[in-house]
Amino acid sequence: MSKRLYSVPGIIALVTAFVLKISILACSGPAAAQSSEGDLANASQNPVANLISVPFQNNTLFGLGDADDTANLLNIQPVIPFTVGNWNLINRTIIPVIYFPGLTVDLPTIPGVPEAPTSIVVDSTFGIGDINHTTFLSPANPGKLIWGVGPSINLKTATDDRLGSGKWSAGPSVVFLMQPAPWTIGVLMRQLWSFAGDSSRDDVNQFLMQPFVNYNMKNGWYLVSSPIITANWDADDKWLVPVGGGVGRIFRIGRQPVNATVQAYSNVIRPDLAPEWSLRAQMTFLFPTN
Repeated sequence: MSKRLYSVPGIIALVTAFVLKISILACSGPAAAQSSEGDLANASQNPVANLISVPFQNNTLFGLGDADDTANLLNIQPVIPFTVGNWNLINRTIIPVIYFPGLTVDLPTIPGVPEAPTSIVVDSTFGIGDINHTTFLSPANPGKLIWGVGPSINLKTATDDRLGSGKWSAGPSVVFLMQPAPWTIGVLMRQLWSFAGDSSRDDVNQFLMQPFVNYNMKNGWYLVSSPIITANWDADDKWLVPVGGGVGRIFRIGRQPVNATVQAYSNVIRPDLAPEWSLRAQMTFLFPTN
C-alpha cells in the first residue's frame, strides 16, 4: 500500500466535524425551522438546488466474482452551493471509502508442469478510492426545466492500487430535471477521460448516467429510483445496468432536517466479475440556505 498524507479515519473525522459545524450554524438561525418537508424534498431531489447537504451513501455489493463475495462502498458526498449574480455554482465532492474482500483467483493449468500453482490469493483491502469533484453552473432562477453543466475531475487519491484507476481524469457533466408536483424526474450524465497518471495502468474512458424518478407522498415520504448506469468504452463487457428502487423520507432529528433512503438494485447487465445486486442506504444532512 502506498503512503499518503491522509488516513481513512482522518478523512471520516474531518467530514464528521464539518457536518457538526454546519449543523450548529444552520440550526442557530430560522431557516431550518421554516423549511417545510415538501420544500426540502424538492430541494434534496434536485442535484443543483441552492442547498447545502452532506450525504453518507452506503452501497453493499453482493455476489461479487466467482465466489459470490460481498464488498462495501461508502460515498461521503458534501454538496456546497455558491450564488454569483444570477447563477449558482454547485460544488459536489465524492469521497469513496471502499472495502474489497480477499479473493482466490483460479489460474489456467499448464500442460506438463504439474507443480505450477492452480490459484493465487489476493488479500482484502480497505481504504480511500479516487475522489471525484464536480462543479455545476446552474441558473439561480430556472424555469420548468432545471439544468446544470460543468467540469468533473477524478483525483488520483486511492490508498491502494486496487481501489483506484491510477489515473487523473476529467470531462464534462450535465444534469437536467423537472419537478411537476408530486414528481421529480431527471438525469445526470458524466464522461471522464484520463490525462495523466501511471502509464502502466489502463486509460480511463468511462461514461456514467444516473436517471432519477421520485414520487412524493404525505408526511415527507417518497418513492425513488436512481440507478447508476456506467460504461467502460474500452472494455469488452462495457455496461453495468442496475434496475430497482426504494423508499425515502424527510424528517428531523431535533431541528436538523435529514433525508434517508433505502434502495435495492439488481444488475441486469454486468461484466463477469461485477456484483449481482446491491443494497443502498443513504442518510443526508440538509442545511437550507434561505
